[in-house]
Amino acid sequence: MSLRRFILKRLLSIVPILFGVSVITYTLVHFTPGDPVSQMLAMNPDATAADAAQLRARYGLDQPVWKQYLTWMSNVLTGDFGRVISSNRPVADVVVGRLPETIALGLFGWAFGMLIAIPTGIYAAVHKDELGDTVSRFIALSGISLPNFWLGLMLMLLAAVWLDLWPVKAPREPLYHPRMLKFLVLPGLTIGASSAATLMRIMRSSMAEELNKEYVMAARAKGLPERTVILKHVLRNSLISVATVAAFLTSSIVAGSVVVEQVFRWPGLGEAFINAITGREINLIMAITLFTGVAIILANLLADVAYALLDPRIRDEY
Repeated sequence: MSLRRFILKRLLSIVPILFGVSVITYTLVHFTPGDPVSQMLAMNPDATAADAAQLRARYGLDQPVWKQYLTWMSNVLTGDFGRVISSNRPVADVVVGRLPETIALGLFGWAFGMLIAIPTGIYAAVHKDELGDTVSRFIALSGISLPNFWLGLMLMLLAAVWLDLWPVKAPREPLYHPRMLKFLVLPGLTIGASSAATLMRIMRSSMAEELNKEYVMAARAKGLPERTVILKHVLRNSLISVATVAAFLTSSIVAGSVVVEQVFRWPGLGEAFINAITGREINLIMAITLFTGVAIILANLLADVAYALLDPRIRDEY
């Protein structure tokens, strides 16, 4: 199978996966008590049961679940993701409006993860079983164990409250304004800490294994500088495992962004998702869930392609 056919096959597999995700999500949302109408009328003591019934009939919420799902699916296939019932805004506008903030936060998280994990993993592998290796492993285990919401609160307490170096809330500026980018440092560090810890451990173990292989001893015997051996030969082979696992960590970054955005009050998709769940906004919940599913699937596909590009042996199997 060629690499092109492999990519096409993986892209086609997105359809049944997203269909299964949509069915499960739609069913689970309807199993939870309440609906958007009950949430809207909860603050209106003058609303009657007739008013609630009229609103449910208007939005099709009085129909059986399977019929509501088929109606939703037929609309999605035409590009219509529905409206947010409480605000009457198109769901697509809400998602598109908050998407840049979520992408920026995710990129900051990835940047911190890679900048911390790769150099630290290289250092720990080269200085295996020394003090620096022990300290890096301790920090990595701590990064994996600490909940990101707790880490975010502690960073906010230290940098924003005690040291007064960062604002507590996001400034009201355009996304790429320097003040907004500075604010993203703390949530980006929070969301990237767990991924950095995981990638660092994988980088260390992969490099330590590569350093014991025969081609490394042969390169050293030829008189190549140790820096060339590490960065040109060992690092490239070690990045195969890192690239594969890095894409799988996309799901943890996406899941973590929901909590981190709530902690830092960052106006991204995570915050919109929490608000949608609270308000039982099924159309918005489904749109964000499907977008997240597509992002994770594409990230895993990119990992497979990167795996093939880094390892010619894998490339020959396609």
